[in-house]
Amino acid sequence: MNRLVVIGNGMVGQRLVEAVRSRDTGGGWQVTVLAEESRPAYDRVRLSAFFDGVGPDGLSVHTPDDGVDLRLAEPARRIDRDRRVVVTDHGEYGYDALVLATGSYPFVPPIDGARRPTDGASGGALRDGVFVYRTLDDLVAIRAFATDPAAGRRIGTVIGGGLLGLEAANALRLLGLRTHVVEFAPRLMPVQVDEAGGAMLRRYVEDLGVDVHLGTATSAIRTGPDGTPQGVTLTDGTALDTDLVVVAAGVRPRDDLARDAGLAVGERGGVTVDATCRTSDPRIWAVGECAAVSVAGEPGRCYGLVAPGYAMAEVVADRLLGGTAAFSGADTSTKLKLLGVDVASFGDAHGVTENCLDVTFTDPATRVYAKLVLSDDARTLLGGVLVGDATAYPTLRASVGGALPGPPLALLAPAGEGGGTGAGVAALPGGAQVCSCNAVTKDQILGAIDDGCTDVAGIKACTRAGTSCGSCVPMLKQLLSVAGVTQSTALCEHFTHSRQELFDIIRVRAIRTFSQLVAEHGQGRGCDICKPVVASILASLGNGYVLDGEQAALQDTNDHFLANIQRDGTYSVVPRIPGGEITPEKLIVIGEVARDFNLYTKITGGQRIDLFGARVEQLPQIWRRLVDAGFESGHAYGKALRTVKSCVGSTWCRYGVQDSVGLAVALELRYRGLRAPHKIKSAVSGCARECAEARSKDFGIIATDVGWNLYVGGNGGFRPRHADLFASDLSTEELVHTIDRFLMFYIRTADRLQRTAAWIEAMDGGLDHLRSVIVDDSLGLAAELDAAMARHVESYSDEWRDTIDDPQRLRRFTSFVNAPDTPDPSISFEVERGQPVPALGERRPVALGLPTTLEVRR
Repeated sequence: MNRLVVIGNGMVGQRLVEAVRSRDTGGGWQVTVLAEESRPAYDRVRLSAFFDGVGPDGLSVHTPDDGVDLRLAEPARRIDRDRRVVVTDHGEYGYDALVLATGSYPFVPPIDGARRPTDGASGGALRDGVFVYRTLDDLVAIRAFATDPAAGRRIGTVIGGGLLGLEAANALRLLGLRTHVVEFAPRLMPVQVDEAGGAMLRRYVEDLGVDVHLGTATSAIRTGPDGTPQGVTLTDGTALDTDLVVVAAGVRPRDDLARDAGLAVGERGGVTVDATCRTSDPRIWAVGECAAVSVAGEPGRCYGLVAPGYAMAEVVADRLLGGTAAFSGADTSTKLKLLGVDVASFGDAHGVTENCLDVTFTDPATRVYAKLVLSDDARTLLGGVLVGDATAYPTLRASVGGALPGPPLALLAPAGEGGGTGAGVAALPGGAQVCSCNAVTKDQILGAIDDGCTDVAGIKACTRAGTSCGSCVPMLKQLLSVAGVTQSTALCEHFTHSRQELFDIIRVRAIRTFSQLVAEHGQGRGCDICKPVVASILASLGNGYVLDGEQAALQDTNDHFLANIQRDGTYSVVPRIPGGEITPEKLIVIGEVARDFNLYTKITGGQRIDLFGARVEQLPQIWRRLVDAGFESGHAYGKALRTVKSCVGSTWCRYGVQDSVGLAVALELRYRGLRAPHKIKSAVSGCARECAEARSKDFGIIATDVGWNLYVGGNGGFRPRHADLFASDLSTEELVHTIDRFLMFYIRTADRLQRTAAWIEAMDGGLDHLRSVIVDDSLGLAAELDAAMARHVESYSDEWRDTIDDPQRLRRFTSFVNAPDTPDPSISFEVERGQPVPALGERRPVALGLPTTLEVRR
């Protein structure tokens, strides 16, 4: 029996072992794997999911195999090529074939203070508080250091603004740290996106409260008496305070074993291999990030992505079993969601091809940027960049090198905008690669569906498509639809039910906790998808105070503190002002609260007053003042009714035909606190002049001479949509009953995070079906929906008052658990136009040069 030793058990090493085992039906190879880490192979592409609560088991890609001798925590120390053995600290392993899958190591620039001084030398290991972002152990250490309650750490700095750097920045944000990102290049993600895409990405990142420093590097890390970081100094002279540093400045191939063994290495590192992935020693191969592979006479290149590594693994497995496979290059496309922002690049993203053409789409309002790189005749897609909306990525990436699957603008513009229709999977040729990580084509996926695969999980198991980065999963769903297969409506991996089904289960079985629901009708412990959904359902069914007991752990950040978190870590407070109507006394109280707590004050587009800049420990004090004056929570933080906007109506306006203010106040008080799949906005206009902009709302009312017209399914935001006329000339009583049923049916049947517009568009039968249910009671639900709304109205209780009246509930509102009375010193303000605003320093927008007062010329 031949002996195969694989050094490395990362994703590529694991793929190689699986490929060999699946091909070696005769049992000709005895496989030994030497792993440096104590954990078997896990998904490094999804490494940051660790900070979303995904544990090592959830990230594992290891498949137990009795035919593989896996040696964890036993790294190879030396290769003896003459004796054909690999030496470890525990023994020697002979080989007939050896595969190096050692991956890469994090590059740490020579930064003064980054390492511990060692015996008078320049430095040894990284000092406490300085980390790299590479392994699960790194992430565990970062979390432990950042959340040490005795240390009170508040600020983190990431060195590097590439893929890993932005992932690390998001991790620090999730750990509650104010975060800086320092990038030497003039833009973020310089390898993947172009200048315009980088500028759009920076806007997204900075809006999340991350401070971005471009075109500069870190020259020194300043340390305190305990040897941990206190700050960093940049080469442009900027000094930043920091309590923690994460270095994500790139990686280098791990070729030390190969060098010591006398194997040929590339000029810029990496084990030199040919198209068969064989090194200068015919018995040794190299795959993945450690391999500098030469293709078509070009010098060796190291690939830092999993897809090329998988392709190399398949080549070596084929060669070991007597095949003739060769590596012909790889797709280096990437798609990620970084800090909640979709970013993708594919093919010739930077347009280096001679005489190529660029077609770009930029929408500053929605912060979408897209670019296609085309051949000089505009017929062949060469590459592209997408920032903000990567919906078209799977189709576009699969079309690289072939004909455009549609007009350029239709491919770039979001559906419904600028003539955009989106890119459809049906337009792709059969040979187009749908999954570049595993080189799976459209025809192979359709073949798997023909063979009986009826869901994404089945396609993954049959073809491996979607098992790596996951960016092609939306296209797998589209292909199932194209093939006529009904798709699963499961909410997430923990529940096989849809949101609507879970709503009915919770309602009918009177379930009151997430634990009971997941134990009886789900599996696992839940995730960031299902927990907020269930929290919303429980709240909409009147399950009491949203932060009591287990419910607190289910909430999103804003609901968790009953306020909107802002970019600098402070919160905004929005008291309810029904219909925009407010007395002078209440207006004075708001002014006094804003003055006494030094809050930035702004009137919103929904006729409310927003108070910005409150520290978390100040929230109950602010609420107390407002509640005592007769205010209550405006639910600006929740997926709930926000506002019912109004014009002045017939009371004041000479054109008004109905009392729009009175109706708006009554409706807002009726539906206040109503939790839903998404936020709900409304407006009432007193005449057809539509000053309240009712047709841009989820439900809008326009007065007529004899009653009210009701419009539903409108929204502003990313994709504005006018509402459709639902019913005409309703009396006030008829109007209220109709809205009651509309809202309760929406809450009961809509999907997670689905606005009313999308809900109606996706509904079988659309607006006509909705009208038959609500007006004609075709499903016999009217009585149930009426009763549900009545229960909501009767059980409403203001969350602010409920909080300030309970000392136990008040304990959650502190900046630091170990020092509850201490304000967060990292929060600072400066004055702009007479009001406090976050101290943004170099990110302060440039003044427009307009006069601060207007002079009237006669």
